[in-house]
Amino acid sequence: MKFWRTPLDSDRVKVPHGRIHIIVERCKGCAYCVEFCPRDVLEMSTEYNQKGYHPPYVKVEDDCVNCRLCELLCPEFAIFCTLKEEEEVGNKEEVGHVESRS
Repeated sequence: MKFWRTPLDSDRVKVPHGRIHIIVERCKGCAYCVEFCPRDVLEMSTEYNQKGYHPPYVKVEDDCVNCRLCELLCPEFAIFCTLKEEEEVGNKEEVGHVESRS
């Protein structure tokens, strides 16, 4: 998200990053997690699980802010989130950063 101004506490507040785990065989394809995800991290798959349903998959893992709403909404307990470690997030940002030298 891009702000039109810098928040006063931006140096103190760290945005959490989550990792979504989906238990594909428990999913019944209700799509509550996909529909209500505030960051549009999930999307329904075209593949079938053993029960014959389309389970969700993680479309954009880096956008997950570990709000755990998908966990709360899932009637089958087929999805859960874990918090990514800060070091792991920091390493990804460092790899993506390219310095230009003149």
